[in-house]
Amino acid sequence: MPGAGLTADIVIARGAQLLEAHPTDELTLASLATSLGVRVPSLYKHIDGLPGLRRGIMLRVKVNLSAALVEACVGRARDDAVRSLAAAYRTWARQHPAQYPMTVRAPGPDDVEDQQASDASLQVVYRVLAGYHLLGDDAIDATRFLRAVIHGFVSLETAGAFTLAADLERSYDKTVTSVVTALENWKHQ
Repeated sequence: MPGAGLTADIVIARGAQLLEAHPTDELTLASLATSLGVRVPSLYKHIDGLPGLRRGIMLRVKVNLSAALVEACVGRARDDAVRSLAAAYRTWARQHPAQYPMTVRAPGPDDVEDQQASDASLQVVYRVLAGYHLLGDDAIDATRFLRAVIHGFVSLETAGAFTLAADLERSYDKTVTSVVTALENWKHQ
C-alpha cells in the first residue's frame, strides 16, 4: 500500500522539497501526491488541502531557520554573535531560496503555532542584542534594524539583483560590519 507510513511531517517535508526543486512551478497537491506515490485524496488525511500544506511548510521553515540561528549563536557574544547570526541567516536563505520568503510573514494574532515558531528566531536575536545591553524598546528597534538590513541584502541576493562587478562577499561583510558598528553605538544615538 503506497500511502502506508505517510505522516503530516513526511507530506510537508516532501512539499518543501518540491518547492525548492521546482521553484518556478506552482506547488500542487497533484504533483505532491504523485511524488509520494499516492492519490490526492490520501493527502487530506495529513494536511488541510493546499492552504494546510503551505502553512505546514511555513511553520517548518521558520523552525528550521530558528534552529540554524540558535546553532550559529551558541557560545558567542556581541560582534561575534551578530556576524555568526548574519552568516547563518544568509547561508540558510541561499540554501532554501524558494522557502525563504515564507519566513518573513508575521504570525496572525490567533495562530499560536506560528507565534511560537516566529518567537524562536526573535528570542535568538534578543539574546544577541542583550550583549549590547539593548532591552525593551531598544531591542525591538534594533531587531527591526538588524532584520531589515540582513533581510534586504539576502532578498536582493536570492532574487539575483546583485549583478555589479564588486565582490558580493565583501559587500555582505561591509554590510554586517556596519550593523555591528551601529549596534555598538546604539545607546549613544
